[in-house]
Amino acid sequence: MKTFLFSLVLAASAAHAQVQDPTRPPAEAMVAPAGSADAAALPAEPKGPRLESVLVGRGYSGREIAVIDGKIVRRGERFNGAVLVKVTPNTAVLKRGSKEEVLRLFPPMIEGKSAAAKRQ
Repeated sequence: MKTFLFSLVLAASAAHAQVQDPTRPPAEAMVAPAGSADAAALPAEPKGPRLESVLVGRGYSGREIAVIDGKIVRRGERFNGAVLVKVTPNTAVLKRGSKEEVLRLFPPMIEGKSAAAKRQ
């Protein structure tokens, strides 16, 4: 009986491992053809830190929080050697020495459409 249950669990886990997200587009649909005009118009994926979320409180000073690469960073705190100096509803600004790096939550607009919409 134990052997039967063990083999049933193994079969179920193997079947579950093979199931993919049915709503995910195929891999070839996610990449623009190399020679297409859309491929040249799209901005490259950022190589630096990625802004994932922001929390900006209205009328409550000090409630400026950004989630950068999965880490919660408050205004004035350090992230990878840079200081988070400003948080807006769409951006977070990191300052390293005299250089400022603006991280965007949403991609910039291209001809009235967002860069994410152009990729589809």
